[in-house]
Amino acid sequence: MLTKKMKDFIASKPAMKIMICLLGFALLLGCSDDGTSPANQIQSQTYFIFDTIVTVRIYDEKAGDQHFAAIEDILEDIDAKMNRNLASSEIAKVNAMSGKEPVQVSPETLEVVKTAAAFAELSSGRFDPTIGPLVDLWGIGGDSPKIPSEAELQEAMALVDYREMEIDEEAGTIYLKQQGMSLDLGGIAKGYAADRISAYLSEAGFESAIIDLGGNILAKGIKPNGSLWTIGVQDPDETRGTTVATIRVEDKTVVSSGVYERYFIQDGVRYHHIFDTQTGYPVDNELLSVTIVTDRSMDADALSTAVFALGLEQGLEFVATLDEVEAIFVTEDKKVYPSEGLKGKLEMTSEEYTLIE
Repeated sequence: MLTKKMKDFIASKPAMKIMICLLGFALLLGCSDDGTSPANQIQSQTYFIFDTIVTVRIYDEKAGDQHFAAIEDILEDIDAKMNRNLASSEIAKVNAMSGKEPVQVSPETLEVVKTAAAFAELSSGRFDPTIGPLVDLWGIGGDSPKIPSEAELQEAMALVDYREMEIDEEAGTIYLKQQGMSLDLGGIAKGYAADRISAYLSEAGFESAIIDLGGNILAKGIKPNGSLWTIGVQDPDETRGTTVATIRVEDKTVVSSGVYERYFIQDGVRYHHIFDTQTGYPVDNELLSVTIVTDRSMDADALSTAVFALGLEQGLEFVATLDEVEAIFVTEDKKVYPSEGLKGKLEMTSEEYTLIE
């Protein structure tokens, strides 16, 4: 079932019809129910928000329009508060007041920014929510991406530093100390949205669901028949829905970051959207993707970016220090490396890739 906004968007952009088909294929691959759940017990709806396709599948025939309307309200509320491209959003107001004064925000926005700052500190800035100036400079994913000059890079890099952000929990304010600084929550907001939807479904009495925000998967509970969910790891070289491996999970989130998500190619070189905060350029470390498996989707969202930026060796070492967090690394030479807790748990689905354990 598609929302009106989704139908209008597809009608205006024919290529999206292909994406819908791919999404459906990905969902079948990633969240197979093995034919054990009658079709009338699976209720689903697709939305378009955060510049991505969001699909929620509830494995309970009691799920109705009112539940999907409530989910849409959650998504639109988050977008209205945290979309930096909406002038009326709280994040846009924080950015507009950078170097001037603190801005009061909602408890929801404060929670996400606090979490983003915590992961920035944990990763020594590999994940940094103040990445906005670099995002704007490169324009990857927009109509006119470009390779910036060295002078432009240095100017933008001077404005990327999570330590120059003040969060006052008591006052409920956020302040960016330097004029021109800019928050971008694109690396964490989808995870937060998945967690919010999952919490709502629990309150509504639903125990089995798949929440898919553009490939960020939250597998709620287990399947109605008592078996585990099967989640696919995207093949970075193929269209969405093609996998390199699958993993079986219960009540986990599976979130990936990779070079295939948003990029442009110039002179035969691919420039993707995951930036190295130490150089200002897209990360170049022979990784194609990193998938994080953990309990909370917001954490996984931030970690997938941070761990990707760290690279294979440092990324594996970093993940080993975290509780209840596992990772899957896919490299340019078509090898798949699971972290310690996932060894023996991956099932390869592509003959082009080699599992290294």
